[in-house]
Amino acid sequence: MDMHYLTIVLLGIVEGLTEFLPVSSTGHLILASELLGYDSAQWAMFNVIIQLGAILAVVVLYWRTFWAVAVGLLQGNPVSWRFLRNLVIAFIPAALIGLALHDKIEILLGEPKVVAVALIIGGIAILIIERLIKSATIVGIAEIPLVRVVGIGLIQCISMIPGVSRSGATIMGALTLGVERRTAAEFSFFLAIPTMLGATTLELIKNHDKITTGGVSWFDIGIGFVVSFIVAILVIKWFVGIVSKHGFGPFAWYRIVAGAAALIWLTMK
Repeated sequence: MDMHYLTIVLLGIVEGLTEFLPVSSTGHLILASELLGYDSAQWAMFNVIIQLGAILAVVVLYWRTFWAVAVGLLQGNPVSWRFLRNLVIAFIPAALIGLALHDKIEILLGEPKVVAVALIIGGIAILIIERLIKSATIVGIAEIPLVRVVGIGLIQCISMIPGVSRSGATIMGALTLGVERRTAAEFSFFLAIPTMLGATTLELIKNHDKITTGGVSWFDIGIGFVVSFIVAILVIKWFVGIVSKHGFGPFAWYRIVAGAAALIWLTMK
């Protein structure tokens, strides 16, 4: 396979594989650019746009949930309105802080060592939270109290540091606030939709002139989108099953090992 198309497929796989796992998709894409030696600036907009493939995977897998909520909203169902309220409220902190700190976040995206350290610290945090959290009483996204929704939204903002992981921050934040594992994971999936759409839209507005520069075409973006979509569908199904049975420990250990290996390699490079 031509190296150009190999890069497209690999980036699509990395995005789809890591977007909804608590391991940081952005961090993995940054480390991939260092490991594979490609020009990260050339592929920056490509990486942003193919996130929409991962978003589409959530919509396809949970279309019944979204349909039920839409019908419930039209019928004035209070459960549907609480579901929508919780997603909107949890999204607002990331939207406001993301807009305010956009330039500073862009600087951090060029620091692979920050990613490695964040992977290690995040893995340790997951292990601690898993050990301390013994029981959860909140089941169902619509049942999460408003105050705790705000807390989850604020905790999600920590993921603006590359390597922290948006899904990891929201899931662990939800767990510490009394939400059970499956609900925490699914809330993270649904919250990804407005969060990633917002981030992608902001990038497109600011850098629309760079979308297909540096040899990356719309055809290339289309391939990456499809690869990301297919991989994300498989990952989401697998992830929910693993979390329900075994918790988040395996992902914590992966983060620690991967972060340590990356830090050693970057230091010796």
